[in-house]
Amino acid sequence: MPEPQYEDGQTMAPTGAGGAVDLATSEGERLERPPSAASGGQAPAGPEGSPTGKPRSLWSDAWRDLRRNPVFLISGVVILFLVLVSLWPSALTSGNPLDCDLAKAQQGSQPGHPFGFDGQGCDVYTRTVYGARTSVTVGVLATLGVAVLGSVLGGLAGFFGGGWDAVLSRITDMFFAIPVVLGGLVLLSVVTSSTVWPVIGFMVLLGWPQISRIARGSVITAKQNDYVQAARALGASNSRMLLRHITPNAIAPVIVVATIALGTYIALEATLSYLGVGLKPPTVSWGIDISAASQYIRNAPHMLLWPAGALAITVLAFIMLGDAVRDALDPKLR
Repeated sequence: MPEPQYEDGQTMAPTGAGGAVDLATSEGERLERPPSAASGGQAPAGPEGSPTGKPRSLWSDAWRDLRRNPVFLISGVVILFLVLVSLWPSALTSGNPLDCDLAKAQQGSQPGHPFGFDGQGCDVYTRTVYGARTSVTVGVLATLGVAVLGSVLGGLAGFFGGGWDAVLSRITDMFFAIPVVLGGLVLLSVVTSSTVWPVIGFMVLLGWPQISRIARGSVITAKQNDYVQAARALGASNSRMLLRHITPNAIAPVIVVATIALGTYIALEATLSYLGVGLKPPTVSWGIDISAASQYIRNAPHMLLWPAGALAITVLAFIMLGDAVRDALDPKLR
């Protein structure tokens, strides 16, 4: 019932004894307003500190920590710059990495050519810029292939178990016994293609067992949680439990390992190209340039310094990013 009012607009508030107390008009209006309006339009904070009291998820906490981590910010800026250079190398140089002049072979820095020239008279700066595209492409595609294949095989083995799990475990043990560099020397020595696809395929072939084993263990841990057992008791299908309940809670370790492995794959591509079994000319690659410059290191060290420095910075940036992501997603480190 509306509260009684005097003729002058003042409100009478009922008391516990059945009487009434005179209130000013402003006080009466304050009592008639809902709690949200009376507190300035803001709902009271919940127990978790959020306006609705809803607890934050692992991903929101991780993103909050990453934004405050200087390691993540520095590595993220470097990686963003590398991605932009890979997509638009012409924004940093107008030269062609395949245009060479033997008359300028091994010459040092000159106006318009800050990094000097290599043994064939090619501009080292231009080749270093264009080499980022190849290295980043190989690293990203190899990581995606390894993460997808390893996650699917390992996740299914961990979820269903039984004979499928036993067979996959023995297969991964066999792949772990193959040295990566030696396997690359054997498998890629018979490949004549100069594209990046044989190298990417080799990395995926030998890299998926590591991700598979991590995904398997993460899924086995996640499927034992109470919410998965409750979903199973309510009649949820295997596909629904995998996609809606297990995968979102088991994918974090895979993301961490894949992020760190990306830098490793970039270094592996350079190593294989240096050994002569990876990428081949006319492909522009840091590994190819490092291999070609190794014999001139005494007379023209600039030929080796710049591509090797770019490779080291790139690998370090991805490893730093992976470490930052691991610290943010690992609850034990909080």
